[in-house]
Amino acid sequence: MAQVQLIMPKMGESIMEATILSWLKKPGDKIEQDESVLEVATDKVDTEVPSTHAGVLKEILAEKGAVIQVGKPIAIIEIEANAEGVEVTAPAPVAKSEIKVATPASTNGKGAHPTTDYKSASRFYSPLVKNIAKEEKIALAELETIPGTGSEGRVTKKDLMGYLQNRKLGQSISFTTSTPLVQASITAGDEIIQMDRMRKMIAERMVDSKRISPHVTSFVEADMTNIVFWRNKMKHEFQKREGDSLTFTPVFIEAIIQAIKDFPMINIQVDGDRIIKKKDINIGMAVALPSGNLIVPVIKNADQFNITGLAKVVKRPG
Repeated sequence: MAQVQLIMPKMGESIMEATILSWLKKPGDKIEQDESVLEVATDKVDTEVPSTHAGVLKEILAEKGAVIQVGKPIAIIEIEANAEGVEVTAPAPVAKSEIKVATPASTNGKGAHPTTDYKSASRFYSPLVKNIAKEEKIALAELETIPGTGSEGRVTKKDLMGYLQNRKLGQSISFTTSTPLVQASITAGDEIIQMDRMRKMIAERMVDSKRISPHVTSFVEADMTNIVFWRNKMKHEFQKREGDSLTFTPVFIEAIIQAIKDFPMINIQVDGDRIIKKKDINIGMAVALPSGNLIVPVIKNADQFNITGLAKVVKRPG
């Protein structure tokens, strides 16, 4: 048998660390490749971390509540010694200096700023929830009164956003975990599929996007004949020279970049009664995962890449 390390994966361009919410497996459990092993939270999203190898979970190196930097080992997996394509590394425990504990040790709150310091909280809040609470200037005492519907009563983003929406309306409603605000109509023969954590986050982000950004759709027919001919002519030479395939995606991104340069008011953000015209051109690109979920990595400063650079970053957006 051989041992490999399970590494805290990179989950976004600006995400440098993640908090371990819970372990879905315990030492001694058999795990399959791509099977979820633990749940983690960042200041952007809560998600599950899959195993990179099939084998047995030998040892957990970082406990629940620990904040681990991206790229650091969090567990040891025991695999077959002759597993194909596996690079065996010597297991090394996470140094104590690399672990920060997210669970608060004190509850007296003395000297804590009411809107930016949640160290004296009596329960655990994920980095995402704390980040939203800070932006909305929610005092700790107010945050502690929000009922949570997550695991072990944890306050989720959905709980917090619902609370904020009703607070803005000047309403006070009773939150319950058993009675939804809108009752779905279910008839005989309907199939009910329980969402996984990532799909829940995608659904919430889609709803938030619709609420925050007005959506307008425009359809324009374009003749792609010359682009198809050019790509067919260049794809073999490009593959040989660059080692990557030339798809239509970087061509579409290049067209979007040029359109934004020609019409910079496309690239704006509305902040109350202010319009913020963005200097940087950052392009979000939808990527389907094998699980059926969808993520949108962002190509930052996309206008700084030529067509070759875009082709490479499209293949490896993370």
